Amino acid sequence: MDINIKTIKEVTVVEIAGEIDANTATGITQIVLPLVQPHCRLLLDMTEVLYMSSAGLRMLLLVYRQASSQEGRMVLVGLSQDIEDTMFITGFLNFFTICKTLDLGLETFPSSGNFSLL
Repeated sequence: MDINIKTIKEVTVVEIAGEIDANTATGITQIVLPLVQPHCRLLLDMTEVLYMSSAGLRMLLLVYRQASSQEGRMVLVGLSQDIEDTMFITGFLNFFTICKTLDLGLETFPSSGNFSLL
């Protein structure tokens, strides 16, 4: 399991490569969860994820719930057809914004210049 974290256009991008299963989901959670801050803009690039078990689904849901509770936003990018099919069947797609590419995923976040202070 490889994880790379970078910031693009004020969005925290987490690139995950390998398999997300019972052996790796906890480690991923320990790395990703601290990135969830109030009003966070989090993009998980899963283009290189070869397999995801139910432990991976639970990890995604946990991160999503934490981000939502802090008025943050989370986008998933590059899901394989198998993972997308599993998420559709289990109803998980209803929780997430899904994009095919990193560029499309970044476009789903409003630019910080669009916020106004009252």
